[in-house]
Amino acid sequence: MPKPDDRRDNVDKIEYNIGKTIQNMELAEEMIAKTDDENMKQELKEKNNRREAALKGMRKEIRDEAIDKKNGYR
Repeated sequence: MPKPDDRRDNVDKIEYNIGKTIQNMELAEEMIAKTDDENMKQELKEKNNRREAALKGMRKEIRDEAIDKKNGYR
């Protein structure tokens, strides 16, 4: 039997993930500034680009959750 859809803490989870993603982006930027390895710099920049795209998706999710909550969904 599947679990019921409990979305009460979705916003909290998404906000946590946003914070961690931003933290990882900042750490990657620090590593980019410190390393002379061009391959590593490129890989870190590509990761941050993917993280930026993920952040956009997570922010959209939060907006969707807010709309759902406003409309009475839980």
